[in-house]
Amino acid sequence: MAESAEVAQPAGPPAAGADPDLHSALEQLAGAGRLLVALDFDGVLAPIVEHAADARPLPEAAAAVLELAGLPGTTTAFISGRALASLRLVAAPDERTLLIGSHGGEVFTGPDSPPLTLDAAQARALAEATAAVERVVAAHPGTILEAKPAGVVLHTRTAADEVAAAATAQARALLQEIDGVHLSDGKRVLETSVISADKGRGVELLRAFTGADAVLFAGDDVTDENAFAVLRGQDVGIKVGPGDTGARYRVDSPQAFAAVLAELARLRAAAVRR
Repeated sequence: MAESAEVAQPAGPPAAGADPDLHSALEQLAGAGRLLVALDFDGVLAPIVEHAADARPLPEAAAAVLELAGLPGTTTAFISGRALASLRLVAAPDERTLLIGSHGGEVFTGPDSPPLTLDAAQARALAEATAAVERVVAAHPGTILEAKPAGVVLHTRTAADEVAAAATAQARALLQEIDGVHLSDGKRVLETSVISADKGRGVELLRAFTGADAVLFAGDDVTDENAFAVLRGQDVGIKVGPGDTGARYRVDSPQAFAAVLAELARLRAAAVRR
């Protein structure tokens, strides 16, 4: 994984939070024939909160996404670890915004998008994984189970550190004994899925679906590294917050990223209206 870049310092209006190199990259990106703006939600458009249901996008970020969605040759998308139902609830996406949930396991590209279905072996593995996480949550106060159509998540954000560590260790041990499950770690979460999917595959699916010439992807968690890894050419990857990353650019908070997104919307509007 690439060395972490320095946290971007405010550059002043109109792109507060963006370093000069990022501003130049945004200018080039804005001139793409077809542009895909694909964004994680939690920690990127919305600040991280203790209870996932309370998350909401920052107003400036939501306004920038809405503006981008209305521009010619521009597609917006959310790529989230949340299940689609949860993502729709908290993000309230514009009908033009494409959605990928469950780290790539659920895809919505329009009314004809097929629903996610599991075969018998996957359904059995999901039932076993859910029972295992239920057992862990019952024994560790402050931990939470989140059910998804193709997986189950152990959340430890509201547990004491020592409880969180013990719960994660027990859950990992139990889940590794179940055939057909895939585990991944996030920020105070242990994700279990019975399908093989990740955000990198989600970006590639959306790139092909939209015919995008260039992509902007922004994420904050380790699960977003799969998406950063598939970026190429004039694509722009932005890590929001601290941590090692393969993204070329970084900003320090969702608030700083909202300013970057607003700047991209301004640049893109100018480019497509020339």
